[in-house]
Amino acid sequence: MNTTEKVIREQFPFWEKALSLNTTTTRDAVLVYVGCGTSYYLAMSLAAYANGAGRRAIAVPGAEWLNRAAFFWPDWKNTHVVAISRSGETTETVAAARNSQANGAFVTALTVEADSSLAKAADAVVASATHAEEGIVMTASASLMLLLGLQMIGSHIPASIVSSAKVLAEKLDAALDKNVLRRDHFVFLGGGPLFGIASEGALKLMEMSQVLTQPFHPLEYRHGPISLVDENTAAVMLYSTDQKDAETKLVDELRDKGAVVIGIGGPGDIELAVDFDLSLAGLALLPALQILGERVAQSRGIDTVEPRHLTKVVKLA
Repeated sequence: MNTTEKVIREQFPFWEKALSLNTTTTRDAVLVYVGCGTSYYLAMSLAAYANGAGRRAIAVPGAEWLNRAAFFWPDWKNTHVVAISRSGETTETVAAARNSQANGAFVTALTVEADSSLAKAADAVVASATHAEEGIVMTASASLMLLLGLQMIGSHIPASIVSSAKVLAEKLDAALDKNVLRRDHFVFLGGGPLFGIASEGALKLMEMSQVLTQPFHPLEYRHGPISLVDENTAAVMLYSTDQKDAETKLVDELRDKGAVVIGIGGPGDIELAVDFDLSLAGLALLPALQILGERVAQSRGIDTVEPRHLTKVVKLA
């Protein structure tokens, strides 16, 4: 077991500590979730969850919010910017936070580094410590920041989600075989708030294993991308509780075309049950997607402790 897998498996006590934090925001301004890489995909899911909870919200990449915020929200200076960064040192995110604050927006830093540059550039800080051994690939910190972000919009996260997420990761790990691991084209499908999670799953597998991955909204997949499906394709369907029938039909089509399907929350060649509905499913299944990326990398002899071309913190001159 390398350090990446160790951190994935040991992340759950950090969840338990974060569950005790009461971080609900009562500000009425539009929530703008800003981040880069994994943090942006968390932003996408958090914005969707916030809208579902009746809070107006959008998600924007850090550099885009820094350089052309008005294209994403016309009244961009009167917003509540939630800047997401594991390290709190990501150049674009820190700059976006500072620029937003300078122009009158309220800024909250969502991070695992409470003493970071981002935290110092914010009006408020929501933070919880992460696994000390986490390396370049973001695993435990991604889960933690999603958990903290959900609590910010008032979501009640039961303690039972910790054991459910752990069991789901273990079951997927046990079910993976050569029929999945040999594939060289992975597709992650998730709708609503699960699209951001699907995007993060795709990013995780791609950066860990150097295999081609793509995320899509499930019912968009028929509109062109399905042309790539063959016996080299593995599809990961993150089933929605509100669109399960339509997503099941898509899975049947993909299997007919040669894809092997991991069904999380519904039918597939590998089927895994999820104990939570759409409002919390994203958090519950993140560790399973992290394990998937690690196993695909291992099957190719790739060490995820030192992924190619990547650094833990992206700093620009």
